[in-house]
Amino acid sequence: MRRTFTAALAALLLLTACAAPPAPEEPPAPPEPPAVQVPPEPPAPPEPPEPTEEELAAERIETLLSSMTLEEKAGQVFFARCPEVSALEDVTAYHLGGYLLFGRDFKDAAGTWLTAEQVTEKIQSYQNASALPLLIGVDEEGGSVARASWNPNLFPGGKCRSPQWLLNHQSGEGDVFAQDAREKNSALLRYGINVNLAPVCDVSTDPGSFIYDRTLGLDAEAQADYVERVVSAMAECRVGSVLKHFPGYGDNDDTHTGVALDERPMETFLKEDFLPFRAGLAAGGNTAAVLVSHNIVSCMDPGLPASLSLAVHEILRRELDFDGVVMTDDLAMKAVAAYAQDGSVAVMALEAGNDLLITGDYRSQIPKVVEAVESGALSETVLDGACRRVLTWKQALGLLP
Repeated sequence: MRRTFTAALAALLLLTACAAPPAPEEPPAPPEPPAVQVPPEPPAPPEPPEPTEEELAAERIETLLSSMTLEEKAGQVFFARCPEVSALEDVTAYHLGGYLLFGRDFKDAAGTWLTAEQVTEKIQSYQNASALPLLIGVDEEGGSVARASWNPNLFPGGKCRSPQWLLNHQSGEGDVFAQDAREKNSALLRYGINVNLAPVCDVSTDPGSFIYDRTLGLDAEAQADYVERVVSAMAECRVGSVLKHFPGYGDNDDTHTGVALDERPMETFLKEDFLPFRAGLAAGGNTAAVLVSHNIVSCMDPGLPASLSLAVHEILRRELDFDGVVMTDDLAMKAVAAYAQDGSVAVMALEAGNDLLITGDYRSQIPKVVEAVESGALSETVLDGACRRVLTWKQALGLLP
């Protein structure tokens, strides 16, 4: 029995030793590498918005301004009284911003009224002589202040009527003020006149006052309504309107012959005199400018005429939120003559905040502006700002691209 067990064990061991060794196990497959995370493509930047017409227009003005010489910029801020001689030559020599025409400019050397064709050709010759389009202006208020309409060849129906005449001859049909303004200014534009120094925004109810006949003769609300209608019609015609005489003439004396002192309180200007100016600016948009009087307004600046006062111009910019062209009344008037330092009234006017200077003395005043900039007495930034506004006004009137 023991032998049998031993033999069996030996046989088992022999079988185990003779059996093939087991195959090695396959190594485990390496783990799959993690997927590479590819970041998504960043979104394309949004296309810049197309520039607006206003932005393009402003860009054109900046390009033009940057290309101009100091002498050219100085000339642009002068609305010169058209001279009797050398008018064509002076356009080029002084780089003038424009010519203001009076009655004599619509006559020939013998005093005969020019024909419509002759007036148009004369004005076009000024434009042809200028590197930049000119402002060509007149005082065509109607009534006691008229220029072109005295010429029967230009206005066969007779001299333009005053605001009071129109008021008293309303037929009840249509807007007599707008119709008159539309007809008058369309005619001016046909002859080449692109600026009318009108309407009068002054408020006067005193028939004895200097300015009364040039107003509607009613209160501030009525004058504001009149101004709105006139300026709206002028804007339709693309004729520049000039709201005058800021801050409001009142019943003061004539500044053509001397100083006029206005001692009314600020409250009166805010509640009354400013109303027609606000109405005109709202109606005219960028086609309207403002002319500043030579009155000394004691509540704003007791020491200087309004036209030479920085304080008055700041009130105009701030209270009326106006960023357009501000121009002086004629700088040759006696009310400002005594205030000019070394005769440089134009430099004073620019320092006060004016953009466009009306004078017949441009031949001496333009060199004084250039000299003041070159010496540092007048900042070129001030001149640039004035020139920019003048160019922008020309653009708004369709004179520049």
